[in-house]
Amino acid sequence: MSAAADSHRRRQGVIATLIAFTIWGLMPLYFKAVGSVSPGEIVAHRVLWSVVFLLALLALWRGFDGLRRVAAQPRLIGLLALSSTLTGSNWLVFVWAIAADKLLEASLGYFINPLVSILLGRLVLGERLRPLQQAAVALACAGVAWRVWQVGTLPWIALFLAITFGLYGLLRKRAPVDAINGLFVETLVTAPLAIGWLAWLASRGTLQFGQALATDALLPLAGVLTAVPLMLFAIGAQRLPLSTVGFVQYLAPSINFLLAVFVFHEPFDAGQLAGFALIWAALAVYSVDMLRANRATR
Repeated sequence: MSAAADSHRRRQGVIATLIAFTIWGLMPLYFKAVGSVSPGEIVAHRVLWSVVFLLALLALWRGFDGLRRVAAQPRLIGLLALSSTLTGSNWLVFVWAIAADKLLEASLGYFINPLVSILLGRLVLGERLRPLQQAAVALACAGVAWRVWQVGTLPWIALFLAITFGLYGLLRKRAPVDAINGLFVETLVTAPLAIGWLAWLASRGTLQFGQALATDALLPLAGVLTAVPLMLFAIGAQRLPLSTVGFVQYLAPSINFLLAVFVFHEPFDAGQLAGFALIWAALAVYSVDMLRANRATR
């Protein structure tokens, strides 16, 4: 590949990755717009409309050969079923946190997530931690410990989001399937639960879908807003060094943080700032280590 073609691929990767994480960062605005809908119903719609969108995408673009290969591997289907449980519970808690005006704590979880991934890589995959990575993990742990001491309880929302998404990334790393087919199987596995939940809400007369035209128009967007950034992320991951993708990952929780403080006006005091400062310091150390490793590789 020529230098010009390689540069073009990298530029495409940067644009795709930036758009993906910007969408994820701005997602709370969407969830606030459908705030009259319960978190459980939102997640159910997210699953079902993702199935519809991805099915159309496979039919029109990718075809079903990859899906047939997945169907012939029961172990892979089981792995994707487990990963779908993790991402489904992650979605549910994230949507609930936004509805409960706790986006600030949710953003903390996604700041911690890359460091959780480092720990999982060390403990599960046997990956070695470089000295600066060890320092970053220690700073992040100090930030969480400060939050625990400050409020007297664990920041369970942040920890739950960080751990479930970290485990999801670990399982998907071990699942030999591309992003589109993998996501389709994950959503298809959970679709019966989503249908059952919506049917139960309808039987109780609490189903919001069909009650207001504006909400009905917004809910199908949940599938598109789920699938599109994942596909853009896959494009970026194919075209960029992993260290670059990891660095851009911090764009989403940074946008979440800004929305929480300046748009949703969630309480933010000096004590919270100290905890976030330790997390930001951990991210700075981690980023420096990635840049140094990237230069060494080059």
